[in-house]
Amino acid sequence: MKEIIQGKICPYCNKQTEFVDSSVIYGKSYGMIYLCRDCDAYVGSHKGTNIALGSLANSELRMLRNQAHALFDPMWKAKMKRDRCSKTEARKSGYKWLAQQMRIDRKITHIGMFDEEQCKLVIEICLPYYTSK
Repeated sequence: MKEIIQGKICPYCNKQTEFVDSSVIYGKSYGMIYLCRDCDAYVGSHKGTNIALGSLANSELRMLRNQAHALFDPMWKAKMKRDRCSKTEARKSGYKWLAQQMRIDRKITHIGMFDEEQCKLVIEICLPYYTSK
């Protein structure tokens, strides 16, 4: 389980992943990623490290995580502007709120670690607060 969370084992096929430059996927380098070619599943890593940004995701899960972030991120960013607080403080507060809404422990509340059902729940929770610009 630990190696899945670290991006080193694919959660779909349980094979070891490759740590490669993202240009393999995007045609341009955005840093390193963990990749399972067999499952077309990947996840980025924190800049300059081998620490995964979340768990590997296939195309469906990547789409859902992107949708969840598109609805959730503007909420904590608005708090940052409204309350004149730091990005870290606003994001931390946003994830605390999200954990309460999802009824899960804050320590495991991270969109990059969520599965499909959890992402759908984030979308459901955040959608009523969404305002298009």
